[in-house]
Amino acid sequence: MQKELDYISIEDIESILYGGQKIAFTSSVTERVRKSYEFLEEFSKDRVIYGINTGFGPMAQYRVSDDERVQLQYNIIRSHSAGAGNPLPNIYVKAAMIARIGTFIQGESGVHPELVDLLAAFINNDIYPFIPEHGSVGSSGDLVQLAHMALTLIGEGKVCYEGVFQPASEVLKKLGLKPLGIHVREGLSVTNGTSFMTGIGLVNLFDAKKLLQWAVIASVMVNEISSSYDDFMAAKLNEVRRQPGQSEIARMLREWSAGSQCMLSREKELYDGGHQGESVFKHKVQPYYSLRCVPQILGPVLETLQNAERILVNEVNSATDNPIVDVETQTVYHGGNFHGDYVSFEMDKLKIAITKLTMLMERQMNYLFHDRINGILPPFVNMGVLGLNYGMQACQFTATSTTAECQTLSNPMYVHSIPNNNDNQDVVSMGTNSALLAKRVVDNAYQVMAIHFMSIVQGIDCLEASGKLAPKTKKIYDEIRAFFPKFVDDTTKYEEIAKMQTYLRGKRFE
Repeated sequence: MQKELDYISIEDIESILYGGQKIAFTSSVTERVRKSYEFLEEFSKDRVIYGINTGFGPMAQYRVSDDERVQLQYNIIRSHSAGAGNPLPNIYVKAAMIARIGTFIQGESGVHPELVDLLAAFINNDIYPFIPEHGSVGSSGDLVQLAHMALTLIGEGKVCYEGVFQPASEVLKKLGLKPLGIHVREGLSVTNGTSFMTGIGLVNLFDAKKLLQWAVIASVMVNEISSSYDDFMAAKLNEVRRQPGQSEIARMLREWSAGSQCMLSREKELYDGGHQGESVFKHKVQPYYSLRCVPQILGPVLETLQNAERILVNEVNSATDNPIVDVETQTVYHGGNFHGDYVSFEMDKLKIAITKLTMLMERQMNYLFHDRINGILPPFVNMGVLGLNYGMQACQFTATSTTAECQTLSNPMYVHSIPNNNDNQDVVSMGTNSALLAKRVVDNAYQVMAIHFMSIVQGIDCLEASGKLAPKTKKIYDEIRAFFPKFVDDTTKYEEIAKMQTYLRGKRFE
């Protein structure tokens, strides 16, 4: 499946990352890349242009002779391939390559068209450069990590292909691909930009959007377990708040709870005049905040993810290197489009939002486990013999500690600038660190969510309530019970937590 692109939408990115879509470009893209290259090739012959006939960074004051210009481009790739840490998983590397090619197809970089073609070949053939996690301060872009990408494009370094790391030169030869040649400034162009942090950010975004969907579903099911009054999700109640995210979450809650026989109508239960003689109401008139305030808590999360999507898609479709080569005005602009503050700030906000979502799930879980609070379930949804068996008790330790780690990781990275590079980079974004920390928070959130859903289905079975669930939540219950059966006796849970995470991440919602 191949689609010719002129603009890379969020739907395109998702299809390329998860749906097997191949990447190709319209003739207008090919033409503007070619024109940009041809203009720069001629324009740079008798002018001083950063990174073409000058050194890099604080070395820009030193001229590079014409006969050393090609070597200069190789030098930045090799010298900056200095990352450390674990290799980034393939999905993030692929997203980074999509973001990098998004810059080049703007036709503002002066790169040779073969660079675009080779990057597209890497994406389409599932060739993943070895890129270590650590090395970027997020200004001048992701110099170190992108240098590792560039290293494989010139046929050096190593790539993951068919599940195995192997020399890039061998993979290129096997697939009949020619290593990238240096024409004018291809070395600097590949290494200079925000594509690494943007790629991580995109995967974080997709994972976070799915977490939000699961949080809505979990919230419905917990309210079904507790037989909550359903007016907390009423359209009118939420519309008068005048916050669109809150109203949208309430709409999603209504959609997922439609047809439920578990939830109560306040009109039928409390407004019918049938409780006049009661001085103490057995059923809570209003449930705890973790059940009742879901629209108010998840609404800001939704709006945060929506804004992050806007920023990240704009970044993919932006020229983020330096200098900018403009055919229309017939000049080359020197500036700082590589500065990663936009992405850094959004990743900090995303991780805070997902941490709050995780906290909500942990509190709902605590409600299910705490028999003196819920008043209807055994401690820790323990279906065995109390004292002899322990149900989900120990799983709560894992969820609570993981949530606490998310809270600590949510401290902002965006404001932690440290000058470096002989103070040439005197204020930096730390965007890649922000994106990596957000990734850790997202991964943690899936662990907590997995334990929460294990608890939810156990709670449903404690009450023998599966037949009263809404049709949509009953389907989720059935899918989970297909691989995580009801348990009474104590068993190890670590493998089941892992299976639940796989299910949550792999689920596709229409």
